[in-house]
Amino acid sequence: MKNKNNRLEAIRLIISEQDIKNQDQLLKVLNERGYSVTQATLSRDLKKMKISKVANTYGDYIYVLPNHALLQKKQSASSDDLTSNQPRYGFVSLNFSGNMAVIKTRPGYASSLAYDVDNHTLPGVLGTIAGDDTLLIVLAEGANRQEIKRLLEPIIISL
Repeated sequence: MKNKNNRLEAIRLIISEQDIKNQDQLLKVLNERGYSVTQATLSRDLKKMKISKVANTYGDYIYVLPNHALLQKKQSASSDDLTSNQPRYGFVSLNFSGNMAVIKTRPGYASSLAYDVDNHTLPGVLGTIAGDDTLLIVLAEGANRQEIKRLLEPIIISL
């Protein structure tokens, strides 16, 4: 029998590697990897890990990890993109145009990132609009792009 921490890490890994549509499918994969788990335990694990379901690009609902839990390798960044050697979770890029910032994410992550940005009540940010993989941030007139990037970085990058 494998311990709880190993099981939770296995769940994270499975959800980050595969499109898991339901608990039965996840239970089957866990079982194949040597984890004997009941549906009730799995349900509690998913709740504790704050895993939710979102529509993917095909309209199927799949489990996704919260923004700070899904490792994504650093993508190449242009001069207006956030630059750091730290990994990002669900984040792809950040670009500016006029008084708008556009964040590209992995499919299904823009909405939860918008929620995080809105809840931080950042100075210079008037509001957000999110799609499936794109987040539009409306900036106040004269907002400093470097300051906005600095304020967004802790939200985007796991600490």
